[in-house]
Amino acid sequence: MSLADEIQKLNELKQAGAISEQEYQDAKESLLAQNRPEEQQIRPAGLDVNTWGLFLHLSQFMTYVLPLAGLIVPLILWQVKKDESAIIDRHGKTVMNWILTEFVLLLIIVPLCFILIGFALLFILGILGIVFPIIGAIKAGNGEIWPYPCSIRFFK
Repeated sequence: MSLADEIQKLNELKQAGAISEQEYQDAKESLLAQNRPEEQQIRPAGLDVNTWGLFLHLSQFMTYVLPLAGLIVPLILWQVKKDESAIIDRHGKTVMNWILTEFVLLLIIVPLCFILIGFALLFILGILGIVFPIIGAIKAGNGEIWPYPCSIRFFK
């Protein structure tokens, strides 16, 4: 029996007085929920996918509170929530790709400080380390996934 047939049958039961309006609405919502795509059915408890994506991007700023927390907190959030939504998984991969890219760039830039050009590059990397997570968080809040420019794709 198709979804439309089942809803029609419920409507007939409601019209005949066999079920109340509330029972009709509950049964209809149950049928619709069973037929939604999987991505729409799985939601993090209490918070929506966009909010978790926003948290993932902003959690990078934990480094300013506690050293290495800007790496550990996003990693934990991603690992805990990635199975609940493919969107959260993509945000987590985007954030971890940027964190690892920042680390690789830092390894390259620090030795360049001995020939003075590294200081300018270090300043630029510092600015990007603030701006990119903010843009990513804003986009995540709007339901978009924004891959950070110049980010190496360690996780695909």
